[in-house]
Amino acid sequence: MPDIPWSTPHEPAPGAEVYVMASRFETETLTGALRFFLKAPGIIRQIRKAPGAHGVALRARVTRRTFLTLSAWEDRDALHRFARSEPHRSSSRAAAAFMKESAFTYWTVPASELPLGWAEAERRLAERKQAY
Repeated sequence: MPDIPWSTPHEPAPGAEVYVMASRFETETLTGALRFFLKAPGIIRQIRKAPGAHGVALRARVTRRTFLTLSAWEDRDALHRFARSEPHRSSSRAAAAFMKESAFTYWTVPASELPLGWAEAERRLAERKQAY
């Protein structure tokens, strides 16, 4: 399945620091992965309209039942406002029923480093997993 490449909904202010979130989701079943994948475009569209969103990308490995997300935000509050808004709020609660594992990591970077790449996100997620 193709990835949804990085897009920049709202350009950050020059010299700003942005708040980054990377996540990894693994579903229990292939059916769960298909359900997750079918919801993903709507959530990406929601992020692209969200106040304070500076970037978003999705890496979908449906047959492996694994998904990575990468997003950049004006600040932590902008990310939290998005996470509590619909349809993300309902979709994430529904996805919990078919999720095997999820992991999240957060950091800040200068806005000049956008767009972000997958290597750093994967490294940070792997470090987080090893910390358990």
